[in-house]
Amino acid sequence: MGGRFDSRGVPSEAQGALSDAMISAMADPVTPPAVINPASALVEAWRTRIRIDGLPHHSRPQGRAEGYAMQLAVVTLSGEATFGWKIAATSVAGQRHIGVSGPLAGRVLASRFQSNKTRASLRGNAMRVAEAEFGFRIARDLRPISDSPLSVAEVMAAVGPVFPAIEIPDSRYLDFLGAGEAQLIADLACAGIVIAGAETEYGWSRTGLANHRVSAFRNGDLVAEGSGANALGDPCVALTWLANELIGLGLFLAAGEVVITGTCVVPVPVAEGDVVMVDFGTLGQASVTLTD
Repeated sequence: MGGRFDSRGVPSEAQGALSDAMISAMADPVTPPAVINPASALVEAWRTRIRIDGLPHHSRPQGRAEGYAMQLAVVTLSGEATFGWKIAATSVAGQRHIGVSGPLAGRVLASRFQSNKTRASLRGNAMRVAEAEFGFRIARDLRPISDSPLSVAEVMAAVGPVFPAIEIPDSRYLDFLGAGEAQLIADLACAGIVIAGAETEYGWSRTGLANHRVSAFRNGDLVAEGSGANALGDPCVALTWLANELIGLGLFLAAGEVVITGTCVVPVPVAEGDVVMVDFGTLGQASVTLTD
């Protein structure tokens, strides 16, 4: 992913939400960038699959807006293309688990979006869980049409196919449970590897997926069951939340992007050698073999 930078090396799109202290830290001419530049520190941690204590205290994002600005800086500095978005912490239990006040949006890098029945490495993964999620492909841009938030009906009218997905989330923080929502947002909202099943336009209701049942299997054994209701009450509601969250940030969901809307089952603990399969009934299945 390309991007324009000012003379201090700060992505132009992020400048409005970054504090002067953070911009100064990100452009420090003396201290090595991997130490002082928080976005660079995260990029390097992802590249090398190491974990860090946290971002430098004097340059940590303060609040959600700065977290999203730093997330953009991380993606821009990585040079990678994005494929879409994920939503983290879509249940009250999930929010309490990682200590956040509500859902978080994170960019999914194209390099981490994989096809069905693939192999994925757990090397360096801090969370070591698999999640079963609804995936949506956006068919047309979801820009604001008035001063009011987009409705569920307006958002779903812009959706193309749906697909079953597995996410293997991850974080670069040693203590991701105590990092706080601004740092977690900067860390792509714990976006890890996404495995996508086949897309379909049929077998689902655009008016709601709360009651759609989902099952998760590990090495052939049923280990978790749930429904769409676990994702903000309904994956369609979760997708609408994301569309409006991005509009509030001056962004929008673009045609062709994909979105995964949060786990429908209790996250399944996994280890190297496990085969994980999620079954979405009429919407099909997705599976992955986990390696070291």
